[in-house]
Amino acid sequence: MISVAGPTAAGKSDLAVELALRLGGECVNTDSMQLYRGMDIGTAKLSEAERLGVRHHLLDIWDITRPASVAEYQELSHGAIEDIRGRGAVPVLVGGSGLYIRAALDVLEFPGTDPKVRARLEGELEEVGPGAMYERLKEADPLAAKTILPSNGRRIVRALEVIEITGRPFTATLPEHRYRDPRTVQIGLLVPRPELDERIALRVDRMWEAGLVAEVRALEEKGLREGRTAAAALGYAQVLRHLSGEWTQEQAKEETVRATRRFARRQESWFRRDPRIQWLPYDAPDLLDRALRICT
Repeated sequence: MISVAGPTAAGKSDLAVELALRLGGECVNTDSMQLYRGMDIGTAKLSEAERLGVRHHLLDIWDITRPASVAEYQELSHGAIEDIRGRGAVPVLVGGSGLYIRAALDVLEFPGTDPKVRARLEGELEEVGPGAMYERLKEADPLAAKTILPSNGRRIVRALEVIEITGRPFTATLPEHRYRDPRTVQIGLLVPRPELDERIALRVDRMWEAGLVAEVRALEEKGLREGRTAAAALGYAQVLRHLSGEWTQEQAKEETVRATRRFARRQESWFRRDPRIQWLPYDAPDLLDRALRICT
């Protein structure tokens, strides 16, 4: 089993498709926002043509109004992996959502939920906003705070819920790195920060040119604002603020670039803590060959 990871805009999707073509594989999505139907441009979801005939799993499976559940995703990913293996193919996981990658690859059990605690914390989130809740998380679990965007109220609430239920930091509920299958290989794409910043700005420009604002407007009519997870997605949250009149379109675009760069820093911090990832320079002229050597 192969996982291609790394920060946003590093080129993971293209490498995963090439690996799948060479190894007789199928791709499994590990990007939490590509799970949502209709969120295509802002998540850089590959088109059918860009998939080059490689079968992709766990794309477009959830409606934008439903909250994401990593525990549910874990069950779905395990099913997809076994389905691929049952047909003699190689699972190639691809995406940049660190917790979702670990949910698919590792021996990992998620703490349960307490409806009363969750309801109270969600009420506090509505009252004081994600910023104040994020400051609370920073005090309770600084390591967890480094991996969560200050604007991501849903994940902040979940981390605080786990801390309250278990009496331990949220990060303490993540066990040591241990694969479910010892034959697993993780490849990470390494991009120097100045270049990554440029690639992110270019990607956002292309998203705007491809019609991100129109995509968000269409999803808004389908209930995007009611989706606690989807409405907080990078690009989508900023465009929604533009559509509500709070920001100009240029402000929304600039803030999308800034927020995406901050998110990429958090991705890098998360992946650095996993010593099993074998890193390759994203622009190596022999990238595919080097990746294949790691896999075989």
